Amino acid sequence: MRADIVPGAVFPDYALPDHAGTVRRLSEIQGEDPMVLTLARGHYCPKEHQQHLELAAHQAKFGVAYTKLATIATDERHTLQEFRSSVGATWPFLADPGRVVQQDLDIQEYTDPQNNPMIPHTIVLKPGLVVHRIYNGYWFWGRPSFYDLWRDLRDVFAEVRSDWDLSKPGLREAWDAGDYAAFHGWDSRTPLQIADALSVPT
Repeated sequence: MRADIVPGAVFPDYALPDHAGTVRRLSEIQGEDPMVLTLARGHYCPKEHQQHLELAAHQAKFGVAYTKLATIATDERHTLQEFRSSVGATWPFLADPGRVVQQDLDIQEYTDPQNNPMIPHTIVLKPGLVVHRIYNGYWFWGRPSFYDLWRDLRDVFAEVRSDWDLSKPGLREAWDAGDYAAFHGWDSRTPLQIADALSVPT
């Protein structure tokens, strides 16, 4: 992995076509939420299927936890569609048959010249594509389990969500004073939406 891609650094905002052929930026997929990004060998690798099957089995949890998922693979689009469908994934898969990411990050898997994939990595990103943790998945046990990701994301959310602990001093006072800036979801509502949400049905 390129020497500057370390925890605390900003990950490159790659723009690649997704499984439907629409060019997507990682920052657009991430939005304001944390994200788990997998850099995958592709459809041919059984290890990729196992990892992505586990992610797909838990994708509903990522949804309710305001956490995005994305995969970049060296497959061309139609093979990528098959990969995505075969594991039951609903998140974006981005196609990089030109090996742009592989070359830019210096992660060519030189031990597999026939397929010329990238060395698989899983990257946990804070909002703003800020790197929290990097897993090297050349060997399968180097990849994170869902519960490894759970621990990582617990740490990320505790850091980036000011309302992570509602007993934090000052939060209740801010809420009672009508200051909702520290509360996720409430900070983006208009005064009318807030008033409507706080009204108690009679």
